[in-house]
Amino acid sequence: MGFGFRKSFKIAPGVRLNVGSKSIGVSAGVKGLRYSVNSRTGSRVTASVPNTGIYYTTSLGKKQKTPAYNRQRELALMQKEEARLNELEQAALAVETYENTIERIHSIHKEADDPINWIKVRSANPPFDEQNGGIGPNEQAAIEKVNQYKPSIVSKLFKQQEKELEKLKDEVIEARKHDVEDYRSWERDVRVATKVLEGDIDTYFEVIAEFNPLDDLCEFGSGFEFFAVDSKTMEIEFEVESGNVVPKEQLSLTKTGKLSVKQMSKSKYYDIQQDYVASAVLRIARDMFALLPLDTVYIHATDKIMDTTTGYEKKMTILSVKIGKRILNKLNFEAIDCSDALQNFQHNMKFKKTSGFSEVEKLSVEQC
Repeated sequence: MGFGFRKSFKIAPGVRLNVGSKSIGVSAGVKGLRYSVNSRTGSRVTASVPNTGIYYTTSLGKKQKTPAYNRQRELALMQKEEARLNELEQAALAVETYENTIERIHSIHKEADDPINWIKVRSANPPFDEQNGGIGPNEQAAIEKVNQYKPSIVSKLFKQQEKELEKLKDEVIEARKHDVEDYRSWERDVRVATKVLEGDIDTYFEVIAEFNPLDDLCEFGSGFEFFAVDSKTMEIEFEVESGNVVPKEQLSLTKTGKLSVKQMSKSKYYDIQQDYVASAVLRIARDMFALLPLDTVYIHATDKIMDTTTGYEKKMTILSVKIGKRILNKLNFEAIDCSDALQNFQHNMKFKKTSGFSEVEKLSVEQC
């Protein structure tokens, strides 16, 4: 193997998304009015003017209730029911959000971008023949509007013909600007496509920056660093940040519809974590093959895990995998188990259901 070169390009972690139950709360009540009942003192109503210290209280005892009092009790019960329903609605929303997060984690690999046909982009025809002084389609349409202009009776009555015609001429100028922008965009697309097909590394990074193919993973809090080994091989460091991705608490609804929050078991947490890493790795490979004319990608997943020798968290490589385009494209992404699918590729991974990932060595990158 001869000498090679490496260039890198960094995409900073995106907005981190933390999912939990601590931020979910329900409050309800009627300010300034309280109604209580007990077997010893009977019923009592207390009314107050907020922030003044003024209040009024009366003991209702067991005397006959007035229509107004009965109505007040009905209203209090209605308000209590409304508060209960609001609590149930928020509980249902919290559980739905939790379940959606788990579902997204397991289906990341299914959301790959459509492939770009760079050959088709390079051979695309220009929007118009600018080289020979041609007029663009937007300008042509605006000129036709000028030529077909006929003032209405109202325009003639208020002598608006010149003003309306001047406005149409201004639209011709704006249309010409749009045509020029379209033509420059076409020129740029052809230039980029040509350089991509020629294997220009700097253009690869330009395309990655513009298309930002892994933006939804950045929303989870993950980050990426890209290294171009050669025109057919790319190396990617994937910052997992599983602590900000995988929920540590399990949300569900009780039989009465209330929110139940339980600490997630370690085995379940690690199982979801492994699925996230494996699903994300396959997704990264799919997006890179769709975006650039690569044959092979090396992906190194890193995460902060406990170093038992020091008792502190340490950034470690937890998965290193070499993925070939030909083999990847044969997988049925709707049916695979992503963790099992890694067996199709050369990889280093140490994982136990009771303790999760352990540190592994990165695979050595081979140049084409």
